[in-house]
Amino acid sequence: MSHVLSAVAWPYANGPRHLGHVAGFGVPSDVFSRYMRMAGHDVLMVSGSDEHGTPILVQAEKAGMSPQEFIDANHRLIAQDLTLLGVSYDLYTRTTTANHDHVVQEMFLANYRNGYMVQESQQVAISPSTGRTLPDRYIEGTCPICGYGEARGDQCDHCGNQLDPADLLDPRSKINGETPQFQDTQHFFLDLPALAEALGQWLDDREASGLWRPNVIKFSKNILEEIRPRAMTRDIDWGITIPLPGWAENPNKKLYVWFDAVIGYLSAAVEWSRRLPGEGATQERWREWWNDPDALAYYFMGKDNITFHSQIWPAELLGHNGQGSRGGEPGPFGMLNLPTEVVSSEFLTMEGKQFSTSRSVVIYVRDVLERYQPDAVRYFLSAAAPETADSDFNWPEFVKRTNNELVAGWGNLVNRTASMIAKNFGQIPPAGPLEELDRHLQQQIADGFERVGHLIATHKQKAALTEAMHLVAVTNAYVSATEPFKLKGEDQRERLGTVLHVLAQAVVDLNTMLSPYLPHSSTVVHQAFGGEGVFQPMPVIEEVSDLDDPSRPDYPVITGDYSDAPRWEHRPITVGAPVAKPTPIFTKLDPSVIDEERARLGLVEQDSV
Repeated sequence: MSHVLSAVAWPYANGPRHLGHVAGFGVPSDVFSRYMRMAGHDVLMVSGSDEHGTPILVQAEKAGMSPQEFIDANHRLIAQDLTLLGVSYDLYTRTTTANHDHVVQEMFLANYRNGYMVQESQQVAISPSTGRTLPDRYIEGTCPICGYGEARGDQCDHCGNQLDPADLLDPRSKINGETPQFQDTQHFFLDLPALAEALGQWLDDREASGLWRPNVIKFSKNILEEIRPRAMTRDIDWGITIPLPGWAENPNKKLYVWFDAVIGYLSAAVEWSRRLPGEGATQERWREWWNDPDALAYYFMGKDNITFHSQIWPAELLGHNGQGSRGGEPGPFGMLNLPTEVVSSEFLTMEGKQFSTSRSVVIYVRDVLERYQPDAVRYFLSAAAPETADSDFNWPEFVKRTNNELVAGWGNLVNRTASMIAKNFGQIPPAGPLEELDRHLQQQIADGFERVGHLIATHKQKAALTEAMHLVAVTNAYVSATEPFKLKGEDQRERLGTVLHVLAQAVVDLNTMLSPYLPHSSTVVHQAFGGEGVFQPMPVIEEVSDLDDPSRPDYPVITGDYSDAPRWEHRPITVGAPVAKPTPIFTKLDPSVIDEERARLGLVEQDSV
């Protein structure tokens, strides 16, 4: 058994989540975490809402709300979205807690004391109309290196190089299109060149492991070639105070949102420990995932966040640990573990277009879950996962996969097996002598546990789901070959019982394999074959108070008790367990929903022009 940290990207609290978001971080991290718990590992799955930065100020102002009101509303919406989807966080929290402030400031001070946080002058972009600092990602222009016309102020997604806003040719504000003004100001920079050798060695080790997706390791090593100091503070009044004399008193200087957001993985683990019942060592349990060199840490996100997770965050950790070229002593959190793997997905497009809230090319999680089953959504996002290449969400494919695979494949196998048992026996019958095709099916299902489990553990979730659904097809073929519906005579009753016993066992085992993908419906299948209680534990929302500052508002967190997660193994069925006539598990979709959904997006009229 290993300690496994499942570190999930922090959604920005500027609105509810859309399917493009959860395809990259939400569903993949949950499938992995659920499987690892089932495989016997001690998993800690953490994340939260990222709530600092200029974009929050800009959008709160547009909404006629204070920043606190704005993030309070959006944090609640995001927590509800992710809970409805069934993402099994141990703790989903937020960055505007006093606990997070403390952990971030301690990380800053550790890097500062070890010489990796240095003061330099920087040209920053200012909005001429508001006088407010523009965040890097709110500035677009032409990349000076490759000529790409839509490079951002922090990096070019086309060539992967790190940029500063002042580097861009023809820079413009994404807020209103105006040309920003640049002025010099003092800031603290993370001295990445002093950490470059250690970062390079870490990436070399990760590449040698052969575990990282090739696109992720290649991108990560490319950005290392152009490494330079990176500003970790901003001219802004919404954020975490810089904990140094002369800086702490300045209300318009704060730590950069991307410096503090990635530290959330650590602060959330600390908060989780502090909220456990008990005192002393219990509240230091986070160290089991962060200080134990044998612990594993997997970070889930979309490809636009690779820079921060394979360069900035590891550099912060190395600086805290005193492992750069300047040496140093480990900070207050001890020797912190670097990521075992950065599990980055490519983009999910929608009807061939990149998801964009500003351009109304968007399907919100909340909207789709109001009309469709959460497991149908999870299934599609897993089957069409953008693991190593962009993939597309389109309504014809969603309807096709739901009807042909979930309903006609898995759902039909479950329903007709339970129906035949209910009609002929009313309970799971005993097995008589097994024939060769019975034993062959049993062996294929038994082998499936290792094959499917290995694929999930190595982040090949699409292939794992394909393998599990192949076994569903094999089991359906067994029904066609044995034809239990034709075994009607008394002299055939033992054979009928044997076939249905073998089928029931196959369904129960397949339900175990599919449950990380389909946690909601797994309980329905479990109970249909005589099981009791919930099969896959589900997340819940709890209202909590700030641990350190009672003046801060109460807030919702996602949490859950997943200690009763089923084991990833064959579980013998119980002869005599009652089986009643089932109801359909999955809802078949009428093809008319394709035009209805595309019309909601304004695509039907557009395509007919």
